[in-house]
Amino acid sequence: MLIIETPSPNHDNRTLGVSMLVLHYTGMTSPEAALERLCDPEAKVSAHYFVHQDGRVHRLVAEPHRAWHAGKSHWRGIADVNSASIGIELCNPGHEHGYRAFPDAQIDALIPLVAEIKERHGITRGNVVGHSDIAPTRKQDPGELFPWHRLARVRLALPRPTRNLMDPNWTDAGFLLALERFGYEVSDKLAAVVAFQRRFRPELIDGVIDMECRCLLLALLLPKPQGDE
Repeated sequence: MLIIETPSPNHDNRTLGVSMLVLHYTGMTSPEAALERLCDPEAKVSAHYFVHQDGRVHRLVAEPHRAWHAGKSHWRGIADVNSASIGIELCNPGHEHGYRAFPDAQIDALIPLVAEIKERHGITRGNVVGHSDIAPTRKQDPGELFPWHRLARVRLALPRPTRNLMDPNWTDAGFLLALERFGYEVSDKLAAVVAFQRRFRPELIDGVIDMECRCLLLALLLPKPQGDE
């Protein structure tokens, strides 16, 4: 894979080993503006990789370093997500500037990039997440139009469950306990449910804990083969 070296000064030292991969959208009006910001020392933000809509890939921060992409976030007991993750920014204007579908060329470039990173660090499918998963009260990216199914099809992310859809009849409190066990921070109930829906049921994001949400979450929590979560 051809990678364009575009070094950003915005990084520091990791304190944790890499166990996660976080996908973002840039949420800016142009790729030039996004790249400039990710490399601006005054902005204090960065990512390891940046993927254009036409499939070009930039490396901004070397993987051994801690890029500044996650902000205040939490996933599966990890609060310093920056230290434990690789961050990838996908060029997309986002919800504030005309959110749109991610082009095939962009996803075609992302898939081998994710595959290489996942293999290199032994990242499980359950730890390939979106920014909205790790920061549900603050973020929506990569959003409901991101084609998670394409990553799931090649075993790079968890698929939306289609089997073992049994209703556990959890109360709302029981659902939130299960959601926390899965990995989400649930101190803000509505934000957590919306984030889960955005990831696993994007066609209806209403924050309501209904039967379908309960069924999906239970299926995701059912035991899987070792190393395949």
